[in-house]
Amino acid sequence: MQVFVAFFSHLWIIYRVNETQQHHEREHFFRSAKVVAILTMLSRILGLIRDRAIFAFGANRAMSTFWTAFRIPNTFRRMFGEGALSAAFVPVFTEVSEAEGWNRARLVLANAAGALAVVLGILLVVIEVGLAIWLVFFPGGWDRTLLLQLLMIVMPFMFTICMLALGAAALNCRGRFAYPAFAPIILNIFLIAAAYIARGYCTVASNTGLGLLSVAVVAAGIVQLLGVIWALRAAGLGVIPNVKPLLPEVRRMGKLMLPMMIPLGAVQLSSLFDGWYAWFMAATADSPTLTILGWTFDKPLAEGAATRIYAAERLYNFPMGILAISIATVVFPLFSRYAARNDTQGLREATNRALRLCLFMGIPSGVALMVLGGPAISAIYRSGKFTPADAAQSGYILQMYCIGMWAYFSNHVLLRAFFSQKDVMTPLKASIVRAGINVLLVGGLIFTPLGAGAMGLATAVTSSGYALLLVWILHRRWGRIGLGAIMTSLLRIAIATGAMLGAILAGWKYVVPLLGRISPRLDGSN
Repeated sequence: MQVFVAFFSHLWIIYRVNETQQHHEREHFFRSAKVVAILTMLSRILGLIRDRAIFAFGANRAMSTFWTAFRIPNTFRRMFGEGALSAAFVPVFTEVSEAEGWNRARLVLANAAGALAVVLGILLVVIEVGLAIWLVFFPGGWDRTLLLQLLMIVMPFMFTICMLALGAAALNCRGRFAYPAFAPIILNIFLIAAAYIARGYCTVASNTGLGLLSVAVVAAGIVQLLGVIWALRAAGLGVIPNVKPLLPEVRRMGKLMLPMMIPLGAVQLSSLFDGWYAWFMAATADSPTLTILGWTFDKPLAEGAATRIYAAERLYNFPMGILAISIATVVFPLFSRYAARNDTQGLREATNRALRLCLFMGIPSGVALMVLGGPAISAIYRSGKFTPADAAQSGYILQMYCIGMWAYFSNHVLLRAFFSQKDVMTPLKASIVRAGINVLLVGGLIFTPLGAGAMGLATAVTSSGYALLLVWILHRRWGRIGLGAIMTSLLRIAIATGAMLGAILAGWKYVVPLLGRISPRLDGSN
C-alpha cells in the first residue's frame, strides 16, 4: 500500500511541477507583451513626430510619390521579413531548440541567415537593374522618373530589414523581445533628423529633400542590422552565416514561407495596392483623365490622395503596432512550443486568451479612432502644406478603416495559431479569395461617392470576413475554441466601450470647446 501511495504521490508531484512550469512559461510570454508594447509605443510616438515633420512638405504629387516608393521595401518588411519569414522560422527553430538543444539551433540560424542573404542579394540586384533599365528607356513624366529614382535609393532597405527580421525572430524564440521592439525607433530617429535637415536646407521642388529622406531610410536599416547582430551575440546566438550544406530544417522553412506570404501579407498587400492605385487614379494638371480601351473618364481622386491615405493608415496602425503586434509577437513562440509538444489543450487556451485580449483592445481602439481620428489627424499632421482639407479627408478615410479594427487585431493571433501547427494552406486559400474581393471592392467603390474612403471600407469588410472564417475553422478543428468565454468577454467589452464612448462625447461637448480656445488645431472643424 505504501508503495502505491508513494508511486501516485510521485506522479502527482511531477504533474504539479509540469503544470507550474507551463504556467510560469505562459505568464512569461504574456508579461513580455508589456515590454514590447512600451517600446512599440515609444516607436509609434516617434513615428507620429516623424510623419508630422515629413507631412509638412504637403499632400502634393511629389510627396505622394515618396510615400508610394517607400511602400515597396516597407511591404517587403511586413510581408516577407516580419511576416512569412518569421512565421516559417519560429515554429521550426522552436522545434529544433526544444528537441535537439541550442547548439543545433545555432547551426540552423547560421544556415538560414546565409541562405536568406543570398536570396535577398540576388533579388536586390535584379530589382535595381530592372529599375535602371526602366528609368533609361521608359522614364515617362517627371513623377514616374522621380518614383523610379526614389525606388532605386530605398530598395537596399529591403535587404537589411529582412535580415533584421530573421535575427529578431531568433531573439524572440530565446525569450528576448527588447531589441526587436526597439529597432523601429532607430528608423524613426533617422527620418526625423532627415526631415528637419531637408526642411532647413533643401527644397521639395528640386526633390533633394525626398532623396535625403530615402538615403536616411537605408542608413537606418544598416544601423538596425548591426544592432541585431550585437543582440544575437549577447543572447548566445552569435553565428557566422553559411550556405552549404543547406540543412533540412532550412529547407522546411523555405517550403513553409512561400505559402505564408499571402495570408500574413494580406493587409500589407491591400495597403500597397491602395497606395499605388490611389497614386495612379489621382487627377493632376498634367493627367486629369484616364483612357482604357477607348473609353475616357475623369480620374476619381484628387491630387495627393496617396498621402492622405497614408496618413489614415498611420493612425489606425498606431494601436495595432502597440497592442496587436505585441501580443502576436510574444504568443507565437508560445503557440509553437505547445504545437511542438502536441499540447492541443495548451494551444487552445493560449489562443483563446490572446484572442480575447485582441478583442478587448481592438474594439475600443476602433470606436475611439472613429470618433477622435479626424481631430487627431488635424492636431498631429496639419502643418506646413498639409492643409485642413487634407486632414479632414484623411479623417474620413480613417473612419472607414476603423470599422474593421477588431479584425486587424484578431487576425494576427489567428494566423499564428494556424502557422504554429504548420498549416499554411488553409489561411492561404482564404487569403487569395480575400485579396480578390478586396481588389474588386476598391476598383468599383472608388468611383462612388465614397472616393478614397473605398480603400478603408474594402479593407475593413474583407478583414472582418476573414477573421470570422478563421475562427469558424479553428472551432471545427479543435472541437471547441472557447466561444462561450469569447462571448462573455464581448459583452463586457461592449459595456466598457459604451462607457468610454460616453466619456468621449461628454469631453467633446464640455472640454474641447475650452481647449479649442487655447489651440484651434484641436477642433476638427477648424
